Amino acid sequence: MKKYSTQMQAAKLGINTAQMLEVAKKEQMDVNVLRKKVAEGSIVIPANINHTSLRAEGVGEGLKTKINVNLGVSKDAFCYDGEMDKALTAINMGAEAIMDLSNYGKTHDFRKELINNSTAMIGTVPVYDALGFYEKELSEIKAEEFLKVVEEHGKDGVDFVTIHAGINQYTAKVFDRNPRLMNIVSRGGSLMYAWMKLNNKENPFYEHFDELLEICRKYDITLSLGDAMRPGGLHDSTDASQIQELLILGELTKRAWQKDVQVMIEGPGHMSISDIAANVMIEKKLCHNAPFYVLGPLVTDIAPGYDHITGAIGGAIAAANGADFLCYVTPAEHLRLPTIDDMKEGIIATKIAAHAADIAKGIKGAKEWDYRMSEARRDLDWDTMFKEAIDPEKARSYRESVKTEVENSCSMCGKMCAVRTMNKLQKGEDVNILRKE
Repeated sequence: MKKYSTQMQAAKLGINTAQMLEVAKKEQMDVNVLRKKVAEGSIVIPANINHTSLRAEGVGEGLKTKINVNLGVSKDAFCYDGEMDKALTAINMGAEAIMDLSNYGKTHDFRKELINNSTAMIGTVPVYDALGFYEKELSEIKAEEFLKVVEEHGKDGVDFVTIHAGINQYTAKVFDRNPRLMNIVSRGGSLMYAWMKLNNKENPFYEHFDELLEICRKYDITLSLGDAMRPGGLHDSTDASQIQELLILGELTKRAWQKDVQVMIEGPGHMSISDIAANVMIEKKLCHNAPFYVLGPLVTDIAPGYDHITGAIGGAIAAANGADFLCYVTPAEHLRLPTIDDMKEGIIATKIAAHAADIAKGIKGAKEWDYRMSEARRDLDWDTMFKEAIDPEKARSYRESVKTEVENSCSMCGKMCAVRTMNKLQKGEDVNILRKE
């Protein structure tokens, strides 16, 4: 008979769950080491008890950097079938998590279908769903109604929920006293700030945090404590509002752990490269080494249409310095709802960032992947190169787009290929560049 409610409680009791065993095998980590880190909160395994199709993944210290894909409908782009196609494509491309950010209409059916068909962990932001769920204006929604939406998502099988509980009345006052260039750019954060202002009341997720924890414990939902005060431009990075919220999130993390609820901390945002390492260090210190989940960060504000690149640069640096989970950024960021092609570009860019960071962090198996690719390149073994490529389809299409004079070379160098030349010399063969074979 099951003797625990959450992965964290099981870990504290010394129980190796099926999910822990699965993650330990994937990560080549001793399950007892993994269990200890889950117990202390430096690793989370988001695994709602109702998500039966899930293939468990771990996020946190000593594990491979994971990536998340955002999708979902809006009023201006309302096609659930298209978003489902994106989800299935993202899973096939190796994304470990999908966040359903749908914010229009009755989203329940889509969310249930997504969870039933997803082997990846599923996250949501329940406050987005509240307006459509109740068909009420924001100011009319009651505190208990926000909590009820979280419960509904838990019943459906959502593995982690973003909750903007750190923007309480005090954080809002800090923001009011310290004007920003970009104000509040977090959608959920702006909604909670507006609700507090319109009702002159405390943030319901902060005021009723204990009730929220009971819901999370009931379904084993991992709390992803949202960064309502993340900077939306380099000018606002690491300001008083951002740090004040982080202090609150650190306190809430300890309260959650006392109730055996797993926690991730969400992070910025836009910031210069020079700020990234310090931001990761501050989060790890103030939030007691809880896993850090970052959007980008985007390292410049001037690249609309190319923000998958600015995000990948920041993500690689953040993860190399200890961030654990990267939310992808697509070329459509700041411009429109991403198409499936935008999504693919965002996934590949973010996977490159995650892998580059894993090499720097010394994650098991990371360097070995690159070693296999170098071996294949040395041997001019194109089939193995395609197999090892992070995007085999694109690599193969580029290679096959131009007919080459020499079968095992490419159209860049032809017979002047350095690898071909060195292979011939090391075999004691003549080097022919102008002559035919």
